[in-house]
Amino acid sequence: MLLTTKEIFKKCYGKYGIPAVNVFYMEEVHGLFEAAQKANAPFIVQTTPFARDYAHPKMLIAMIEAAAKIYPKVVYAVHVDHGVEEHIYDAIDSGSYTSVMIDASHDDFDTNVARTKAVVDRAHAKGISVEAELGVLAGIEDDIVIEAGKSSYTNPKDVERFVHATDCDCLAIAVGTSHGAYKFKGKQGIQFHILEEIQQRLPEFPLVLHGGSSVNPEEIRRINNAGGALKDDAQGVAMAEIQKAISLGVCKINIATDTRLLWTRVVREFFRDTPEQFAPTTPGKVLMEEYVKFMLNKFDDFGTTGKGIDFGIS
Repeated sequence: MLLTTKEIFKKCYGKYGIPAVNVFYMEEVHGLFEAAQKANAPFIVQTTPFARDYAHPKMLIAMIEAAAKIYPKVVYAVHVDHGVEEHIYDAIDSGSYTSVMIDASHDDFDTNVARTKAVVDRAHAKGISVEAELGVLAGIEDDIVIEAGKSSYTNPKDVERFVHATDCDCLAIAVGTSHGAYKFKGKQGIQFHILEEIQQRLPEFPLVLHGGSSVNPEEIRRINNAGGALKDDAQGVAMAEIQKAISLGVCKINIATDTRLLWTRVVREFFRDTPEQFAPTTPGKVLMEEYVKFMLNKFDDFGTTGKGIDFGIS
């Protein structure tokens, strides 16, 4: 069942979180949809501008639409993550997306409002939800690099004015998470006093947490034991913090780094342990199996397992 994010958030607000997962290739799409059907859990499948440039938008959408036919008992939305107008308007006009994100967070407030409002007007005309962003996250994601010194928390005093001026459907906020595997170097964690004030100012309004990967240290250890050279001091978001954030209005939690680490671990270990192998399909099967396990755990952790029933899926 393909829905807008706005429709999904109406059901989950304050109760459970929706994993929003970036996909690049077939094994990820298979694993995500298979896990969601097994768990009867709603989710959001995301394509970034980087992924659209890598695989081509038509290829990504074709894989997603094929997966929806293979796994028909799923509740999901299709979303453009961190888009600019070029990607967003193409997605809106394609008729294949139900949600888009305009990331004008690096602009000044008024420019952010103007760019976001233009996207909202065009998207809402076709019944598509819009995610906006206020505040700047540090870190690395695809070709986006933001140094820690240039990041900024969302100012709670700005959120009401911004949402009213833009009419966006949900708001990504900067409250202490980071993009990529370069997280929480100072171990500061989510700034709940900021999140709590934002929720007080925007009661019942869906909030979005970018940089929601956990960066499991065991995955880092296994990757490095199989020949990798990743830094082992990176930290992700503690699950207890994500669960508390969900209770404070965070409906959408973005996941990308964790699935990349999963791919790296599976592929490195496979070819370390079976160096005589060369076919991509064999480790690909292992990856899909591991991906399903990973997502089933995420659905459980976010309280999403079984919630397809809220949308008539049993």
